[in-house]
Amino acid sequence: MTMSDVCLEARDLQLGHRSRRSGAFTLAVSDLNLQIMEHEFVVIVGPSGSGKSTFLESVAGLVPVTGGSLELNGTGIKGPGPDRSLVFQQASLFPWRTVLNNILYGLQVQRRLNADTRRHAGELLEIVGLGHAADKYPHELSGGMKQRANLARALATDPKLLLLDEPFGALDAQTRENLQEELLRIWEADTSHGRRTALFITHDVSEAVLLADRVFVFSPAPATITKVVTVDVPRPRDVTWRRSAEFTAYCDEILTALHHEPSATNTSARDHVNGDAA
Repeated sequence: MTMSDVCLEARDLQLGHRSRRSGAFTLAVSDLNLQIMEHEFVVIVGPSGSGKSTFLESVAGLVPVTGGSLELNGTGIKGPGPDRSLVFQQASLFPWRTVLNNILYGLQVQRRLNADTRRHAGELLEIVGLGHAADKYPHELSGGMKQRANLARALATDPKLLLLDEPFGALDAQTRENLQEELLRIWEADTSHGRRTALFITHDVSEAVLLADRVFVFSPAPATITKVVTVDVPRPRDVTWRRSAEFTAYCDEILTALHHEPSATNTSARDHVNGDAA
């Protein structure tokens, strides 16, 4: 590993919120240290309110850093930028735009819409399985189709870092399971510039194990990392592997970490945050 391999790095990061009513400041993330490597798929799990989404929003440039540092490719994050795309739980497609025009929207805003980027958007439509739906409107799509369109829109701007905040959380269990596998297929197939670095937030431990190269377990707020689990399993991964003893063992390891308070003797996160095990 070299420093040029590092995509995202947090050093002694602190993030928080100030109450509009009382003015009191609440710390959401405290002394967080991590490195995410280029082309890595990292998943963060943690209790509700542990600061997972706050951290993701800070990476997106939506929440300012209050202490320490947060860098993308060696440059401090000061706000949103075209090198990052964010996928929320709700697809939030524009209802007056067709699927294709929704996917082209970010390119239009960035003034990068041309023959090449339009062609790539068409390729992404095929990759996400919506080639037949280019001229449909959001109200004509199922929830799963909307999220596939949302993912294609995020990828169309060619981000260096793909940020996903519980993108399947609002879907039924069967659709969610199908889209987990679809996401892996899309992530592996969209290799025009190499696999995207991906940072994914979830409450679902089995989802984390299926998707991740590494899983970062957050403590209750103010969040720090209590454990890092490297999922050392080759891709592609499918529904068959979900039934294996190996899959269950990874889930148990993460669940154990989630239900134990961090201690001075737990050095797993410190040993792995620098990506040596990636």
